[in-house]
Amino acid sequence: MAIFASRVTALAGAAAISASAANAQLAELVIIDLTVVDQLTVIATSGASAATVSGSDTTGIYLENFYSVSGNGFTDAAGTGDFTNFLNPSDGSPGIFRAMPGDDLGFNIWTWSSDFSVDFVVGTQAFTGTATFSLDPAVYADAIADGNRSGNLWFPADTNDDLAGATLIGSYSVRVPAPASAALLGFGGLAAARRRR
Repeated sequence: MAIFASRVTALAGAAAISASAANAQLAELVIIDLTVVDQLTVIATSGASAATVSGSDTTGIYLENFYSVSGNGFTDAAGTGDFTNFLNPSDGSPGIFRAMPGDDLGFNIWTWSSDFSVDFVVGTQAFTGTATFSLDPAVYADAIADGNRSGNLWFPADTNDDLAGATLIGSYSVRVPAPASAALLGFGGLAAARRRR
């Protein structure tokens, strides 16, 4: 019995190592920077795509479980910057999207290229450039709420309903204000409100 139990434990440990190695192979492709109040910046990394896939950038990429809870849905196609996938040119007008009424926990980046169909190739850099968006304070608050700070990146998908037909191409991470900075922002808002009275 003891030999059987130790073998089961060894197999479970090997499976855990294998699963974490598979997750480690997903390169970080995109960073979402929320450290400036009411602003979201998408930053491409030099990470390589985990798969070869083509599709429409009007559907775009889906950051799975970006949010921790339901919130405000929105569409913003007024970003500025040259963010695009590495193999297709930027059109200078990236967009971001969260399904309405905001109960989908994912986040979407879309319409970044002048090419209708865009391509990712396994082992090749996935994205390049940056894009910046001004956010409504309620939308920004949803984004910085305590939630996931990293997750899976899928293409092509704009909501969680699309994941069955999408391909996992990598991962993303999120930068938020340091807790002390967030507290100072809150105190600053209270002080401003008191001064108005």
